[in-house]
Order: sequence, then structure tokens, then C-alpha cells
Amino acid sequence: MGNSLGKLLTVTSFGESHGRGVGVVLDGCPAGLPVTVTEIEREASRRWPGQAGATARAEPDKVEILSGVFQGRTTGAPICLLTWNRDVDSGAYRELVTMPRPGHADYTARVRYGGFNDFRGGGRFSGRITAPLVMAGAIARKLLGLKGMEIMAHVTEIGGIKARPADIAAIREQAGQDPLRCADLEAAARMLELISRTGQAADSLGGVIEGVALNLPAGLGEPVFDNLDGELAKALFAIPAVKGVEFGAGFAAAGMKGSENNDPYAISGGKVVTLTNNAGGVLGGISSGMPLVVRVAVKPTPSIGREQPTVDLEKRENTVITVRGRHDTCIVPRAVAVVEAMMALTISDFALRAGIIPRVLT
Repeated sequence: MGNSLGKLLTVTSFGESHGRGVGVVLDGCPAGLPVTVTEIEREASRRWPGQAGATARAEPDKVEILSGVFQGRTTGAPICLLTWNRDVDSGAYRELVTMPRPGHADYTARVRYGGFNDFRGGGRFSGRITAPLVMAGAIARKLLGLKGMEIMAHVTEIGGIKARPADIAAIREQAGQDPLRCADLEAAARMLELISRTGQAADSLGGVIEGVALNLPAGLGEPVFDNLDGELAKALFAIPAVKGVEFGAGFAAAGMKGSENNDPYAISGGKVVTLTNNAGGVLGGISSGMPLVVRVAVKPTPSIGREQPTVDLEKRENTVITVRGRHDTCIVPRAVAVVEAMMALTISDFALRAGIIPRVLT
């Protein structure tokens, strides 16, 4: 498996959904960064169940720092973060071990690993593995904050209901307070009602999350194969439910003329800026200094309580299944924190590679 991401700031993920625990090793973090368990747990709590449509699995995600932090500061050694799995119920999965669930990685994982993979709760392919990524992202976010860089994300669509465009102030003030992480409270109310109806119908919903990175300097990126947007897309696609990534105008650019899609340059406050941001803050795989804007498409939760066709791999015959267990009607609000974490980890790595963040903090 490819379980590591990054060059100078490297994150390595470990653990399975229903194993003893899940964790991460963050290597390359500069020495001297103040870090506490409390602030990491505060960030981790943003992806906990409790939002509308979320699973009933109640993992508190208490963080244990096993290495890399001493007397409240990072030491420069690898930081190992761990949270134990304490609310596990694997019974429903054992019944389906030979019957792959539609929409899940059950079949592909079985083929790839010869059936030796841990199938319980999806194993390595579960959203549970994102919990320690959010923990590591809390540290990366602090690194970026040293240079005034800020990461935020919000829900822009659920089940086809689209929020109105929101400015930075609305994202900061309203998305963080709304249970759906949506800055358009009127749209959020309609989304909430749709999630309720869909859950009652034993079905699920997907949506779109927009991530924004502010105050990035121009020049981050290592073309041609380590493009800023390419590496960020790779990180975002590591989130199990993500099926699409676009920057700036994204796919809409295909329907524009050059005169519409180009971002004209200007001088403002002595800095080079663009009057529009259809490029989403990235040109040629390098940050332009404008806000980096990325959107991710999150698929509907594949575990639904409806009867679905599948196959019995032992009997080699068609059959049907109904997936039981504790599942999200809509994973989108919980994934907001994960999108922010993957953005923070990726951008921090590029900032270290560019020498913007020093290796020892004083």
C-alpha cells in the first residue's frame, strides 16, 4: 500500500477501521512548534459524529502523542499520533465477507490483497482512517499560521441543493457554527430537511465541499510532476469518499472563451494581483499569490439500508444484500475538516520545500 504523502513534511497513515486503533506519523515537522493534545483534539472533534445524518458510531478520538513532542514543543523527531478504536461492532461485516457491498472497495481490496485485508468496517478503505489525518492537519495548520496562511472549507452543495456563493467573512462566521458547515443558512435548512427524508428512506446523499487557502505566497510548487494543484488533488483523492477535484472555474472553464477565463493582472497595494480568480490561485502548477480555491465532489455514502444486487464470491452466483450497521446518511459535513487537513498538510510541505518555513523555530 502507498501510505505516505509528502516530501519534506511526510505523513504516514496506519490502522484499520475496526482494528485496535488508527494513527499517523508526521515526519519533518520543524523543531520548536508549540503543540498540545487539547488543540489537536479540538480539531479532531470537527469530524466527529453529531452532525446531521452522521453515523451513530461514537468514537471520542482521544489523542495520544507517542513521540516527537517534549515539554510542549516539537523536537524535530517523527511525531506519532494515535487514537484507539473503542466503539467497534464488526458483526454485520462478518456476514458479508464473501458478498462485496456495492459502492465500497470490498471487491477491489480482496482482489488486490488476496483476501488477507481486514474487511471489518472497510478496513484501510474506511473514512475512519481520516481521523488521524485531521490530527496531523492540526499541526500543519499551526505551521502555516506562523506565516499568516489560513485554511478554511465549507459545504456548497448537498443532494443537489446548492448554497449561494459566500465571501470569506461568511465562511468564517457562519460555516463554522452551522451543523452542516454551510455558510448559506437558508440552503442549509433545506439540506437538513432533505437529509432527514433521505435517511428515513434508507438512502444517502453526496455533495460538494469548497476549500480556500488564504495568504499563500506566489511561487509554491515544483513543476512539472510535483505541481501544487496536482499534489493537492492527490491528497484530496486520498479521502475515501472523494470522486472529483477542481480548481477555480474548474470544468466550467471548458465552456468559456479565453477572454472570459483569463485573469487580468493589476497592481494593488504594491503587489501583483489578478482581477478575477478563475485559475483558483494556481498557474502552471505554481501558486499565484491569489486565494487557492479547490472544490471536491463527495459521493453518497455507499452503505444504505436498501436491498441491492451483488454476488457471492464463494458460490459464484448472483445474490442480494441489505447493509446493516451504523452508517452516515450524508458524510459531507464531517469531511470538511478532512479537506482542510489535507490542504494544510500539502501546502505545509510545499512551504518547507520553498524555505518559507524554517526547519527550527525560534
